[in-house]
Amino acid sequence: MEKLLEVKNLCVNFNTYGGEVQAVRGVTFDLHKGETLAIVGESGSGKSVACKTIMRILSANGYIKDGEILFDGKDLTKLSESEMEKLRGKDIAMIFQDPMTSLNPTMTIGKQIMEGIVKHQGLGKDEAKTKAIELIDLVGISEPEKRFKQYPHQFSGGMRQRIVIAISLACNPKVLIADEPTTALDVTIQAQILELMKDLQEKTEAALIFITHDLGVVANMADRVAVMYAGKIVEYGTSSDIFYNPQHPYTWGLLGSMPTLDIGDNDLYNIPGTPPDLMHPPKGDAFSLRSDFALKIDGLAEPPMFKVSDTHYAATWLLHPLAKKTEKPINVSRKKVSIDE
Repeated sequence: MEKLLEVKNLCVNFNTYGGEVQAVRGVTFDLHKGETLAIVGESGSGKSVACKTIMRILSANGYIKDGEILFDGKDLTKLSESEMEKLRGKDIAMIFQDPMTSLNPTMTIGKQIMEGIVKHQGLGKDEAKTKAIELIDLVGISEPEKRFKQYPHQFSGGMRQRIVIAISLACNPKVLIADEPTTALDVTIQAQILELMKDLQEKTEAALIFITHDLGVVANMADRVAVMYAGKIVEYGTSSDIFYNPQHPYTWGLLGSMPTLDIGDNDLYNIPGTPPDLMHPPKGDAFSLRSDFALKIDGLAEPPMFKVSDTHYAATWLLHPLAKKTEKPINVSRKKVSIDE
């Protein structure tokens, strides 16, 4: 499978009044043509920052401290702003969380879709208008010619998100990044948007990075999953690896926190504590302070990525050959699963 994107040892920091925040700490992953990679984790885990860095749209106080982002033979971390402007929207596009803040309230929907088409594809206004109307129809909005002339406030939340998806697809990007695109929508509309994204991805063969904290979404969308915690990827594997053979205590906690239809009144699990302060990251395994399965070494040394299989890796000392073997039950996906500590 063709590899489109490689992120290697990415480190991103933010300068604040209180000090320097290490938001992304040595993140590495790749992305292949036509696949969906889900990046999951709690708020503040660094997943959105890592993907905004790919687009080079960090806030003014953020900077890339180290690492490479390789795309189409180029290291995006070394490109000038004018060079990145040629890539954004054309080769790499992003769908943001809130469609209302992504759209300009003073411009018609049609003009907003046409902007990228005219800039990156060099089409005339008539051709760009025709393509914009086709895109409105493609994302499932009826009466596209009428909708072309309307403004964002005349659309529902779900329809606005469909328009944001149409804008992102306007120039047939090779890589599409979706940053929690359904969080602000109700469950029914959320399901429709996810189904739309899956259908459009099959038609366009674009690679998709899907950022979410909802593992239920991941199960239906992702080919591979990267679990992030405290600015690092702590587990990485296929969707089946993560859901049926999770290895990191943080992944266990995320899976155990998923509500299901057979849950009892007092059965919903929550991960104790809060994520660490990344202005002063803890020594060793950052999750050990919240884990019931922490070993003594977790507070002394950071675990490497242990290989579970050819597709599955996890950064936990529990996988070390010398780790003490003590079976303990944990609630994962509402089932009792025996794991070794």
